[in-house]
Amino acid sequence: MEAELVGLASSGATTLVGLMVSDAWTAVRGRMARFLSRSAEGDDENETVLGELESSRAELTTARADGDNGLARDVEAQWRIRLRRLLAADPGAAAELRALLDELAPPRDEGRYEVVHNEVSGGRQNVVVQGRDFSRLTFGGRGGPPAEPGPGGR
Repeated sequence: MEAELVGLASSGATTLVGLMVSDAWTAVRGRMARFLSRSAEGDDENETVLGELESSRAELTTARADGDNGLARDVEAQWRIRLRRLLAADPGAAAELRALLDELAPPRDEGRYEVVHNEVSGGRQNVVVQGRDFSRLTFGGRGGPPAEPGPGGR
C-alpha cells in the first residue's frame, strides 16, 4: 500500500478515536459507520459496525478513566488496520475518507499559531524547551543543585 494511503488510514484512526471521546461523537457516529460499512450491503452490516464503534468507545472511556494509554493506543491501532484494509480493497474510499476527515477535523485558527523552524548544528548540543506554562524543569548534568526559578518561573 502506498505511503499516502497508510498516512490517510493513520489520520483517519486518530480522528475517529478522538471523536469517540468527544461531545461530537453522537453527531458523527452514524456517518463513520456508513463509511466503514461501505463495502457491505444492507443495514445489518451498518448496525454491526455501529456496535463495534460503540464497543471501542466504551473501551476508550474506561481506558481514559483508568489512565490506561496502552489500551487507547490499541483501540486506535485496530481502527487504523481496519481503515488500511478498507482503503486497499476500495480505491474510491480514499477520496471519501479525505472529504470526511476535512469535514470532521476541528477548525484551524490560522492566526493563533505561528510556524517555528529550528535547526541544531555544531558540536555541542544544548537542550531547548519551547512552549508555555512550564514549571520546575530539571535536567541531569554535572554541577551543583538546580538553580532557583527565574522571573516567571513556578
